[in-house]
Formats: sequence, structure tokens, C-alpha cells
Amino acid sequence: MTTRYTESEWRTIIGDAERNLPSSFPLYKAPSLGTPDFAKCIDHTLLKLEATREQIDELCEEARRHEFLSVCVRLKWVERAVHNLQGSSVVVACVVGFHEGTYSVSEKVKEASMAVAAGALELDMVINYPLLKQQRFSQVFTDVAAVRNVAPHPVVLKVILETSKLTQLDIVAGCKIAQAANADFVKTSTGFGGQGATEENVRLMKSVIGPNMKVKASGGVKTVNECVAMLEAGAERIGTSNGVWIMKEAQSLLEDFTHAAGDKGRKNSRPADSLTRMFSSS
Repeated sequence: MTTRYTESEWRTIIGDAERNLPSSFPLYKAPSLGTPDFAKCIDHTLLKLEATREQIDELCEEARRHEFLSVCVRLKWVERAVHNLQGSSVVVACVVGFHEGTYSVSEKVKEASMAVAAGALELDMVINYPLLKQQRFSQVFTDVAAVRNVAPHPVVLKVILETSKLTQLDIVAGCKIAQAANADFVKTSTGFGGQGATEENVRLMKSVIGPNMKVKASGGVKTVNECVAMLEAGAERIGTSNGVWIMKEAQSLLEDFTHAAGDKGRKNSRPADSLTRMFSSS
């Protein structure tokens, strides 16, 4: 596979992107708490190696009950998850090259192909971030483009950068490479490699990719407050193993707010929207 640009061209593209970063960032509107759109932001995730069949079944049942967008699992569980979720709107996402990202291109291609054959509709692949840090951009592009090639649209491809290991320039580079390889998302973290998602990195990633790609925040997002903060920073998907707790917390807050609004004679207000806005001002 040939690379899309020479190393010199990559350096120019990435350098220009970093120099053109904005000095301020917009605040994005998060879906209202308690709505289907809010639930559809969540990839309900179980990636620990020791996961059991019963835990995968429970993960799928929870995702079906709360109507999350997807469950995210390892390859060995894709077929079971697809079977469990038949008849629901929940899709199955599978990680590729997880979690180190240093697997060979051929290994990632094989894993991606097997996942799609088993019924996965989304792939969360780990970029080869050691090569990215070494500025071997053509090799990194080849890695991502090879997976995209065996999993074309409508399969959704998310590229995990592992931002805790990267400098700002590395993150910009990873975003531009994922964009050039026609990925659908850039994703912050595996959740297994240091600090997870931060608002700062989500804002940076969104500013680089623009409106035609999306950001997934993953790693350490455990509460509804953290979830809303990531959405307002520019994420459109949240990867978390705490989706059920986030939904319970959101429902509890919504009920408390609605009750308080009713006591004050504001029953005609839109509490879900108002409550979401509260996070913006905190």
C-alpha cells in the first residue's frame, strides 16, 4: 500500500494544522438528560481480559434496556454480543490492536476483518502511537488506511490516539492522519494506558478534525457531570463502563430538578435542557 503523502508533506500538513489552532473553543450543546439522544451518546464498554460470558450477556442486556448506541467488546465476544442484541437498535463495536497499538498491520487487518465478519458494525482501532511519537507518519497512515480498506463504510471506524502518551503536536498529527485515512472518529484513549479523556484534549481534537469527523471521549468518564463536560467540549460519543450509573445519576438529577421546578410553579419549563445547561456554568 502506498502512502498518501511523503514524510515532508505530512510534516507540512501537520505543522500548518498546529499553527492554525484557534485561541478559543466553542461550547457544544449536549443532548438533554433523560432523552434518547443522551443515551445514544454512550458506547457501553467491557474490555477487561477476564470478562466472562455472563458479564457480556449482562452488558448487552443493560445496553438494550437503556438503548445505548453500542456495546464495545473484544473480538472473542463479538459474535455473542451480536446474537444477544438481535432485534434491538444497539450495535456491536470491536476493538482492534488493543490496547498497545503496536500490532503489525497484517494483524490489525486480520482482526478487523474477523470482527466485521462476526457482525461488528463499528471498529475502535488503536493507532500505532509509538510510531506516531517518532514522526513516522507514512507508516502510521498505512496502518490506519489498511484497516479502513478492509472495513469500508458503512462500518464506523474510530481511531484511538492514547492521548496520555502524546504531545499536542502528536495529537494533531494523529487527527490529521485519521482524517486522511477516512476514519469516522478520533478517540482519546483505551482506558488502559494512563490518564483517559480530558476536556482539553477533546477540544483540541475537535478543532483539528472540524465538522466532518467526530470525537469519542473514553477513559475515566464515570459520572454524568464528566459525561456532559466531554459532550460540551466537542465529543459526540462517550466510551464508558459506567453507562448504567450515568443514566441512573442523570435520571435522579432530572427527577430532583423537576420536583424543585414544580414546587416553584415552573412546571412548564424544560427541565432536561435547563439541567444540562447547569453543567456549563459550573
